[in-house]
Amino acid sequence: MRRAALTLFTIVAIAEACSWTGLLIGMFFKYVAVHDEIGVKIFGPVHGALFVTYVLVTLVVAVLHRWHPLTAMIALACAIPPLFTLVFERWARRRGLLTVREKALV
Repeated sequence: MRRAALTLFTIVAIAEACSWTGLLIGMFFKYVAVHDEIGVKIFGPVHGALFVTYVLVTLVVAVLHRWHPLTAMIALACAIPPLFTLVFERWARRRGLLTVREKALV
């Protein structure tokens, strides 16, 4: 279950960043280019759902893997600025926060 949670965290972090990108492109077309809101109508709800999913999965992973509360708060805060979930995911991977530690046999 712990490994599955980490895999899900990575997938959701990437998907959330992609939905941010789609929403930003949709907003560009809505407000700058052609004044058509189809991109926002499509990516707005998608991004909203992925944002909520990222928050929930982050909380589950933080509890399962016993992240420091500050780390969990940073991970949650990274959902707000565009594409920061990718930055956090890469940072956490380099720090070993997204690996399953096997229990030592004694």
